[in-house]
Amino acid sequence: MTDNNNGVLVVVEVLESQPIDLGLEMLALARRLTDSMGGTVTAVAFGTGLESTGETLIAHGADQVLINDNSIFANFHAEAWLPDLSKMIAEVAPAIVLIGHSESGTDLAPRLAFRLDVDVATGCESIEIMNGRPHMTRSCFGGLAREVVTFTKTPALATVRSKSQQALPPMMERAGEIKHVDSILDENSMRTRVVNRETEKADGVKMESAKIVIGGGLGLGGPEGFKTLNEIAELVDGAVGASRAACDLDWCPRSYQIGLSGRTVAPELYIAVGISGASHHMAGCGNSKTIVSVNSDPNAEIFKSSRFGIVGNSQEIMPALAEEIRKLKA
Repeated sequence: MTDNNNGVLVVVEVLESQPIDLGLEMLALARRLTDSMGGTVTAVAFGTGLESTGETLIAHGADQVLINDNSIFANFHAEAWLPDLSKMIAEVAPAIVLIGHSESGTDLAPRLAFRLDVDVATGCESIEIMNGRPHMTRSCFGGLAREVVTFTKTPALATVRSKSQQALPPMMERAGEIKHVDSILDENSMRTRVVNRETEKADGVKMESAKIVIGGGLGLGGPEGFKTLNEIAELVDGAVGASRAACDLDWCPRSYQIGLSGRTVAPELYIAVGISGASHHMAGCGNSKTIVSVNSDPNAEIFKSSRFGIVGNSQEIMPALAEEIRKLKA
């Protein structure tokens, strides 16, 4: 790292004027890193209606917050964010820049790295400072192994996987600086524009924050199996996820996908139904506190990661489970 170390800058995504959980998790990581190497934690937020966002970010660990509240940023658009974000990074001069490993973040990070002429490590699960440099650990070979990478250029840029960190408890008495900055974006210079945006309606509990998640795979036999999983999820106030194979067959919405190329969850209870347990799926749910598996194959890989396992036909077991839960709730 260079001597010009002004800590860690965190790009926090905002949804409906509130920071997403991943943003708060990254602030906790940034706080730990600056405690180790020095410097300050700077949070950056783009969007509209961000009147209370700054206070929330400071309460969760930021020392200063840069707010870019503008109708241009009502929806994410990487090309729109880049000019302002690049300017902020140049002014703050952080040693490390953290971006969420989300659909938006994985679009933004490589563009930003190209503009800054630095490297980027995507999908990081942990970051440690060793010999004055950040060392990022991330999955490789489809989740079968972990690799550690470091950087020779500053700032070090990384995307962080959801649920790999734990957000700090909010401390509303924390003091910090909030700056509202004006955008330097010239809208006429943008080469692409969003002409329409459709949002898939999400019913029930959000998957990333659910205490119980039920994941379905090929063993369900078809889309009908997800109807049963949704019934059970509604009964237990949980959420439904899926393996990539089930999503590829259109048995369920793509937003259900859990794994290396999908969402990351870490619920109190993860029920894997008809899922083989491939490494790329386990990368998205392996941090669950308790995993219970239902699979007709007694040698399925998923059982190695499960605390409890049921060998049997999920198409018979899950409807029976739903009925028992209804009886208990009655």
